[in-house]
Amino acid sequence: MEKLSSHFTEEEARCKCGCGRIVVDDVLVRLLESIRAAAGHRPVTVRSWNRCVQYNKEVGGSPDSQHLYGKAADISVKGVDPDQLADFAASCGADGIGIYHTQGFVHVDVRGYRVRWREK
Repeated sequence: MEKLSSHFTEEEARCKCGCGRIVVDDVLVRLLESIRAAAGHRPVTVRSWNRCVQYNKEVGGSPDSQHLYGKAADISVKGVDPDQLADFAASCGADGIGIYHTQGFVHVDVRGYRVRWREK
């Protein structure tokens, strides 16, 4: 299992459908490490990182999802509320932040411009 950084691996970044697709944006990796530090060095669970086009459709992702480019991750941290995790992500410089309370995760991305949303 190859490491992308001190705490994240290629396996975490692979598309969850099993196709093996992996595209990694180094800026996102650095953001995830920063969020981990901001969360008191607690492990960050990556629920979704890379997505192939087919898997992105299956999970209802946007046709131009940042997950398609390896620039987004859906994350959670045990014991950290999504609102607090979103605050950590914002303080670490995340461009896109989406809060999904029902599912218990936060979408973070490095798209190059600021955008915020909450699940509907």
